[in-house]
Amino acid sequence: MKINGGGLALAAIIGLSLILLTEAAKNVDPYKVLGVERNAGQREIQKAFHKLSLQYHPDKNKKKGAQEKFAEINNAYEILSDEEKRKNYDLYGNEMGNSGFDSGYPGDDGGYRHYTGGQGSSGFSFRPGEWQNMGGKGGSKSFSFSFGGGPSAQNSFGFGMDDLFSNFFGDKSRGAQASSFGRSTRSQGRSQSGSTTSPKSIKDINSQVYKKEVIDQGITWLILSYTPSVRGTEYYESIIQEVSDPLQGALKVGSIHCETQRSLCMELGINPRKEPRVFLYTYKENNEGSLVEYTGDLVPKNLKAFCQDHLPRFSTRIKLNNLKSLSNGGGKLPSVLLLSTKRDTPVIWRALSGLYHKRFTFNDVEVHDVNDPMVKELGVDQLPAMVGWLSNGEKHVIKTGVSVKDLKSGIQDLGNVLDGFERKNKKIAPNQGKTSQAENRVPLLDGLTYNDVCGERIPVCIIGAYRSSTAREKLASILSVVSQKSLSRRPNSASSSQDAVSYAMLDVAAQQTFMNAFDRYGFKSADRTLIAYKPRKGKFAKFEGEMTIEAVEAFISSVLNGEVQFTKIRQKPAIK
Repeated sequence: MKINGGGLALAAIIGLSLILLTEAAKNVDPYKVLGVERNAGQREIQKAFHKLSLQYHPDKNKKKGAQEKFAEINNAYEILSDEEKRKNYDLYGNEMGNSGFDSGYPGDDGGYRHYTGGQGSSGFSFRPGEWQNMGGKGGSKSFSFSFGGGPSAQNSFGFGMDDLFSNFFGDKSRGAQASSFGRSTRSQGRSQSGSTTSPKSIKDINSQVYKKEVIDQGITWLILSYTPSVRGTEYYESIIQEVSDPLQGALKVGSIHCETQRSLCMELGINPRKEPRVFLYTYKENNEGSLVEYTGDLVPKNLKAFCQDHLPRFSTRIKLNNLKSLSNGGGKLPSVLLLSTKRDTPVIWRALSGLYHKRFTFNDVEVHDVNDPMVKELGVDQLPAMVGWLSNGEKHVIKTGVSVKDLKSGIQDLGNVLDGFERKNKKIAPNQGKTSQAENRVPLLDGLTYNDVCGERIPVCIIGAYRSSTAREKLASILSVVSQKSLSRRPNSASSSQDAVSYAMLDVAAQQTFMNAFDRYGFKSADRTLIAYKPRKGKFAKFEGEMTIEAVEAFISSVLNGEVQFTKIRQKPAIK
């Protein structure tokens, strides 16, 4: 094939530029390039490398000189991450272990060094004349880049783990918002070895695993969907590993190979496009669990915040002045209460509420003074504390001065405490067929109770509609507290028509026709629904937002004060 002079000149310029770029990178002090001291440890070096690599990566940084800086960063990391090369550099001023005057000989690297993207390495390398075939095995002619370290590189993005107890019983992290750069950092290719499997630390998910271990297990899953042909899978895996390590115990990680698990990916709608995709199996929006895609920046800080924001929220946040009503206890399930100084439900309590949501009713409250009369009445003398009520209403101070060393062991230790309390409950619990005290206080709406509870002579009927046992327990616990308020409580008897509000529970599975009177589809997408119904006027209002005791109480107060807009019902409700 004939090549004109212009083509040869261009090839010569490119080759010379690469050689000069590499030579320049070699002559720079690697410690200064990464900004670390000469006695820096490997973790500090890794953190500096990851930070600078993201900052100067060619896909992100188009400024003049960024490519040269990127080469310097890679060269510095190859030297300092290899103990032998680092020792040689410290002794001789270069990584080869000599004084630096050798000119090279056939078979060596000829002095020209760069980096390979292979697994466990940090860049690419080539000898004179081989730059046309850079990329490693398979004759690839494109550069690829790996952040190195592999899945065993722990916390290289700098997640602080110093104050573990504060983190686990601390404030909520807000979810990351999507931005335009989100996908631009995701162009790094897979290992040059051509591996198509995920690291051993990331569990492979097939249809059976998804059904048995992911769906409705009460724990959040961080899931990667990929195929061997998409770009950047290893980079995604490294970010996911960094994010999941500090959240072990509260978060599980898995990956789905969408070529071998094609039907599962089609069923879930998670097929990757040009790049892998990241999903959370979360209980935030739906107590039954659902997949939510992460579309924000693929950086550890943002993804970690997104994961924490989507941890389970099966615990009801209550106010201190409601402790007395809550302490009446009772229910088909034993209930537990966490008292802590934190302004939001702690991460570890949210994780436990997911894992045990079918076995306990969870509540939590912010407390700052153990001398508060309400706290002293519970018998708590040190915070944080766990208080529990057995199914018969018997109160127990389960644990005070709660402390944990890390999230994973903390969940295991407190889980053991809950297991023990559950065993105690089984010994004295009433027969399963008996109705809970909370549900006794809020009657079930059916053909026998309808006229007394929601008949036309009742001004306002508050209906808690549920589709699952979990939703039933949650609604019963909330309404049993709210219904005790003297200004809104209406005893369920015909002689109390002067009272403004009555309360009822509704089993949607048995009364779907009744729900269709309010909504064409009977609010089928909701596991639990709260409705304020005015039988006389044939109007209703639906509660919106997170269902807590405080929020429901505020909603009912607004209803009584005429501050809520009501909607005409579709038809007269029919009860069975």
